[in-house]
Amino acid sequence: MKKIFLLLFVCSAMSASSQELAFGRKIVDTLTSPYFWGRGYTNDGMKKAADFIAAQFDSYGLEPLDGKNYFQKFSYPVNTFPGNMQLSINGKELTPGKDFIVSPAARGVKGSGDLMQADSIDFVNQKKMLQIVLKDKLTWSVEDAADDFTMIDVDKKSVKGLPNEFNVNIENKVLKDFRTANVCAMIKGTIKPDSFIFITAHYDNLGGMGRDTYFPGANDNASGISLLLNLAHYYAKNPQPYTIAFVCFAGEEAGLKGSKYFTENPLVPLKNIRFLINTDLAGTGEEGITVVNASEFPKEFAMMNSVNDQYQLLVKINPRGKAANSDHYFFTEKGVPAFFFYTLGGITAYHDVFDKAATLPMAEHEDLFKLVVHFNNRLMGTEK
Repeated sequence: MKKIFLLLFVCSAMSASSQELAFGRKIVDTLTSPYFWGRGYTNDGMKKAADFIAAQFDSYGLEPLDGKNYFQKFSYPVNTFPGNMQLSINGKELTPGKDFIVSPAARGVKGSGDLMQADSIDFVNQKKMLQIVLKDKLTWSVEDAADDFTMIDVDKKSVKGLPNEFNVNIENKVLKDFRTANVCAMIKGTIKPDSFIFITAHYDNLGGMGRDTYFPGANDNASGISLLLNLAHYYAKNPQPYTIAFVCFAGEEAGLKGSKYFTENPLVPLKNIRFLINTDLAGTGEEGITVVNASEFPKEFAMMNSVNDQYQLLVKINPRGKAANSDHYFFTEKGVPAFFFYTLGGITAYHDVFDKAATLPMAEHEDLFKLVVHFNNRLMGTEK
């Protein structure tokens, strides 16, 4: 009989874990689909993602953090590429995203001509103010304005011989007042509702480059949003002594815009935040995680390691000091204790078109979920 009960317990635990992973995968698959177009600045990608997240919060039964609605609206300028995105070198048509990436600060350019070699990797046409740069790897980002020239990174493997002639048709559009929103929700605490634990992640990615190419952003950061939503779903069913708040930031890829705006216009007193956990790049984990701010908050870092050791979750938790590399940063600058963790190992796709759901292992999704839950229990004093 004892063996039967033990088997049932193990099967139940395995079923719960598989449900968490299935939940997370479904969110990643959804947010990386063409409908959301890279959760960026064209085809309403970022707005569609914000609406989706708000609908998830509502379906779980979470309240808006400000008591009114889920959206904390703000705006900023950004350079976008909604139209033509064509380039040929030496008569060969190149594929956007795979063969070339336009500089995020590039202006539009149209025409053809010869290229002059400036050095081993740079080739220029002064008349068109065009610069071609040969690269081993293509990565993209976001800029708030356009330069007075056009720089294009080209995968050196896609060009035979030295680039000597080009044909180009690229369109850009500077949006001086791109409007977006942080998406903010909470589950009110049962004993200390004015004490908060924040769980945060950015939902934006790079968006699209032209009409046919978008950056899925599976690891960065559909993975973090999937973990956050999984935790929101769990906490909605299991209210805690403290209020658990969830903030999904916009504009992280443009320079931590959403988190900066939140800390300058907080929806709750920042001094009431007991701790903030920010998750970004949460889709791998075969080699463990790195925790930013570990040296800033050694007591909490020891607590997290204790949880990991007790439950045998991740192979390693690496400490890292203070860094302005994700949305935790401006909170820390305002005196809010915070960790930012990112996973290690697995795929190397980052800020490129290859960061896809199909190749994202999500190897430690369930263990990250458990790590956060038990760590929060220690913070609130409900678990030793």
